Amino acid sequence: MKSLDVKVWGVRKRNTKKSSYDVRWIVAGNVFSEQFRTKGLADHYRSKLLQATHGGEGFDTVTGLPDSMVEKAASMSWYAFALRYLAMKWPHAAPNTRSGINESLTAVTMALLDDRPGQPPEELIRKTLRNWAFVLPGPDERELPDDVANILSWVSKASRPLADLGDAALARAVLDSLRLKLDGTAAAAETVRRKRRTLVNALHYAVDLGEFKENPLTQIRWKKPKVAGEVDPRVVANPEQARALLTAVSYVGGYGRARGRRLVGLFACMYYGAFRPAEAVALTEADLKLPERGWGTALLNRTRPSAGKQWTDSGETHDDRGLKNRPAEEVRLVPIPPQLVVMLKQHLDTFGVAEDGRLFTNERGGVVGSSTYYRVWQEARALALPPTAVASPLAARPYDLRHSTLSTWLNSGVDPTEVAERAGNSVEVLLGRYAKCIDGRQEIANRKIEDLLNEYE
Repeated sequence: MKSLDVKVWGVRKRNTKKSSYDVRWIVAGNVFSEQFRTKGLADHYRSKLLQATHGGEGFDTVTGLPDSMVEKAASMSWYAFALRYLAMKWPHAAPNTRSGINESLTAVTMALLDDRPGQPPEELIRKTLRNWAFVLPGPDERELPDDVANILSWVSKASRPLADLGDAALARAVLDSLRLKLDGTAAAAETVRRKRRTLVNALHYAVDLGEFKENPLTQIRWKKPKVAGEVDPRVVANPEQARALLTAVSYVGGYGRARGRRLVGLFACMYYGAFRPAEAVALTEADLKLPERGWGTALLNRTRPSAGKQWTDSGETHDDRGLKNRPAEEVRLVPIPPQLVVMLKQHLDTFGVAEDGRLFTNERGGVVGSSTYYRVWQEARALALPPTAVASPLAARPYDLRHSTLSTWLNSGVDPTEVAERAGNSVEVLLGRYAKCIDGRQEIANRKIEDLLNEYE
């Protein structure tokens, strides 16, 4: 029997050993309640009750719920749900995010497969999920090779129900499976955390669909691996080392092919301007002001990160997007020192620009791929550094040039607010990331403490 005689009370905190929150409401004189671990969950549930009352829904006098809130038994397998989640996320996700979602959904799907007759090799299942299942258009929207269709048909039958993740022991086992690589060794902490974030987000979507009352993972105490948030000071090159590395880049590939020479300016942007690699790759002549003498400027507004053809809407290997973690049309004005002004002028005089105005291209005139400039950088390190330094983390990646610059600026006394603005970071992130790279902190602190103590002697 349904009734419109409904009153919803406010959220009430229960003072028990483990704090919890009650949502209470009355339907035709009958009192109902639900208990939640956090106030946020309780508020969310109460708001759904209020929405139903405002919408004129009748509440069942036995269950106390409107039809829109009657919890349904999970009607789909994890695999079917994962396809639905992917279709929801894909249109609004950046290419590299799509790749990360694909990787995460593949890992969880592998962990939620039952043993069934005719099981294909695990490596083949994983490859098929990565290349055919968790990309758009999905497997139901395109013609599949027979072997791929057979594998995905087996997966759809072997996939456990989504509702099984409501079992804490199984959910914990799935989380634990994310800690390991295919060879059984520990996965990188950031990889584990990224996969877990995707799973948590997917199960929030399952809550939105009414498959769970609350996210089942919130009930599990599972220790996330710690990710190093600070830059390793060992990667930071001093100005003399950085100049030697940039010089060595020009010798990579020999003079005739100019493989390294056409990338000297790219690496110089990372060092002298603290550009991110994807920002330097996207730099155009129109973005620059290069005076005859003194400082110039670069107006950064685009990035060209490597992503992979299957993840971009354009089908190109590189995405074309705005600045990292910024609105699409936001720009960043970066002053560039005279040394970089000279190097960019030399680059323009020698190599010109691509058809779209980009400064830096590969030998075929295309966008410079991360694998291309990484190989050049490794050869340059071997030319510029002694063997002990080559074997060390010193400037091991091109990105370490940016780390070196920001550390140098901070150590030279440049105001952190100005450094953060040029780098495109917040001050909090900047100081947190480079705390271990700032020299002299202990000496300054020791001197202040000593001066304070001397006042009382």
